[in-house]
Amino acid sequence: MDLVPALREPLKKVLGPATAKVMAEHLGLHTVGDLLHHYPRRYEERGQLTHLADLPMDEHVTVVAQVADARLHTFASSKAPRGKGQRLEVTITDGSGRLQLVFFGNGVHKPHKELLPGTRAMFAGKVSVFNRRLQLAHPAYELLRGDGDGDETVESWAGALLPLYPATAKLESWKLAKAIQTVLPSAQEAVDPLPDSLREGRGLVSLPEALLKIHRPHTKADIEDARARLKWDEAFVLQVALARRRHAETQLPAVPRKPSPDGLLTAFDDRLPFTLTDGQRKVSREIFDDLATDHPMHRLLQGEVGSGKTMVALRAMLAVVDAGGQAVLLAPTEVLAQQHHRSVVEMMGELAEGGMLGGAEHATKVVLLTGSMGAAARRQALLDLATGEAGIVIGTHALIEDKVQFHDLGLVVVDEQHRFGVEQRDALRGKGKQPPHLLVMTATPIPRTVAMTVFGDLETSVLDQLPAGRSPIASHVVPAADKPHFLARAWERVREEVSNGHQAYVVCPRIGDEDDPKKGAGQSAEGDAEKRPPLAVLDVAEQLAEGPLRGLRVEVLHGRMQPDDKDAVMRRFAAGETDVLVATTVIEVGVNVPNATAMVIMDADRFGVSQLHQLRGRVGRGSAPGLCLLVTEMPEASAARQRLNAVAGTLDGFELSRIDLEQRREGDVLGQAQSGARTSLRVLAVIEDEEIIAEARREAAAVVAADPELTGLPELRTALDALLDEEREQYLEKG
Repeated sequence: MDLVPALREPLKKVLGPATAKVMAEHLGLHTVGDLLHHYPRRYEERGQLTHLADLPMDEHVTVVAQVADARLHTFASSKAPRGKGQRLEVTITDGSGRLQLVFFGNGVHKPHKELLPGTRAMFAGKVSVFNRRLQLAHPAYELLRGDGDGDETVESWAGALLPLYPATAKLESWKLAKAIQTVLPSAQEAVDPLPDSLREGRGLVSLPEALLKIHRPHTKADIEDARARLKWDEAFVLQVALARRRHAETQLPAVPRKPSPDGLLTAFDDRLPFTLTDGQRKVSREIFDDLATDHPMHRLLQGEVGSGKTMVALRAMLAVVDAGGQAVLLAPTEVLAQQHHRSVVEMMGELAEGGMLGGAEHATKVVLLTGSMGAAARRQALLDLATGEAGIVIGTHALIEDKVQFHDLGLVVVDEQHRFGVEQRDALRGKGKQPPHLLVMTATPIPRTVAMTVFGDLETSVLDQLPAGRSPIASHVVPAADKPHFLARAWERVREEVSNGHQAYVVCPRIGDEDDPKKGAGQSAEGDAEKRPPLAVLDVAEQLAEGPLRGLRVEVLHGRMQPDDKDAVMRRFAAGETDVLVATTVIEVGVNVPNATAMVIMDADRFGVSQLHQLRGRVGRGSAPGLCLLVTEMPEASAARQRLNAVAGTLDGFELSRIDLEQRREGDVLGQAQSGARTSLRVLAVIEDEEIIAEARREAAAVVAADPELTGLPELRTALDALLDEEREQYLEKG
């Protein structure tokens, strides 16, 4: 946040090319400033030990612990047939738990001499499972000699608090600590982005002081001061970027779209067989108020799986058609676009038959446009768009192609925002004569703070009420490795649901016709469960049809099938002609078969929390209760199992998204996740720091309202330029 020549100095000049290369490749650190902003993940006190009991699987960890015992074993192997193979097993403890370290071959000599019982050291390595126990194979280590023997390691950690840095296999935490000590004097030159009045008003320390205190704290109070200050930096600079964008949007012109009092929308509402929920009415009012203004609506519509978002979006589209414009609904997949098209046409009935015999008085035409349509159908669809004959268009990103012209595009609805590239949304918005109104729907509930941080430029509407008639879903974790009979019982439950006249989904992470299944393998720890590739649709379907589900009608559905085949499979399933559908996550969003009551998710640990919640939302859509079984082979202590227990424990999507975020908080909230670069939020935890984010948003709005170009705040401009390097700038520009 600090662009001064000293902080722009490339690391290779300061630390040497070899170290700089590792830092650039593995941690995304290129300059002195980058390294100063690589903050410790936590601190160890010299007299205190880490909790070995809480180690996450498959992650690179640094622990401080004491050697309990060390044993050298010899064994015969292909490389050492005469029993000369050597394996050193060291057990370390921290009072809360024990951890096994293992060294092989020539690598045993040094640790055998150094890691004697009673020795304390820092150990770094990747946690894996072997014989159902956690272990570190060939960890790097640094002995902690607290005896003042002039050892440089003790000198460099002279403080009472040892900073432990996010590290990688190529660069241990203690090496990072030494590199940071080298560049720390440059922190004095950091330029402060916070306006003085804000910093003084909140009693925050200066940026140079914060950087010194976070890397070299003498007390816990130092760490608190530093973190409080650095959190404000991140929250405030990010909120200024979003506030400037909101301000710019309000300067754009848009055509106000007010529905006519007794037009298409009224006719549609009159024919609805049910009443809208209070939540749907409230959110619709917010949307209609936005559509009536003369600058573009930017609204995020989020709600629980099955809360009726599509109905709210459809009413907004009808309002725009009423006002003489066209509305487009952009879906992430063809299966979904076809499904939306079918359900919209069904809901509208003769109101969707504009220009046809039997069409109602206020009717319009509802057109589907996807990449795989035949040439004739496609030509007709394009013509209907250009002439304005089609008021509502539903399609995939095929809608964005240059050839597609609209008569008067008034509203863009994007379904499942996180599936869409930013450029795609932007290209579609560019199709209007003036910027169209934008409604983004997401089926993954987002906690309020995340919405303020990620979608800070969008107004947010939340649907948290389920329509009447939805059934509860029972969810259970099935530990297939610990209790194989639970898995057998799961298949019996599927048979029971089918014999009661219902249907079931079985979801797998992989299709099964790839060349190299190992590419899909998620985990890679020591045990067999982690080594094997994820289960595949084609294999599982075959095993089920010949084994536990023999005699049932089993079909498969996945993303590489031809669109017509996919559609045919979905139609058969919807019509009840298939008992069990074995599918990939193509069914995750929008698939609506009320008679499907059971879902078995294989290798459930390979899916994210929000994805599992999405998938589960496909059952329990009718009057019969739903059942979701999460099958996993991961050991009970693993983080993956805890994640699954959380999903089984609650149906509240907002609660789950909080859990998900707490577990994945390293992911970049600014959308760098899309490009794989490192996180832009380093100390700000979106869930914990709700108040800071809300206050920073207020302060940022005030600053931008008073000085949109930030001419009076050159340091803040500099910090913005650093945050919004080109990639992020584009992300925010197009969000």
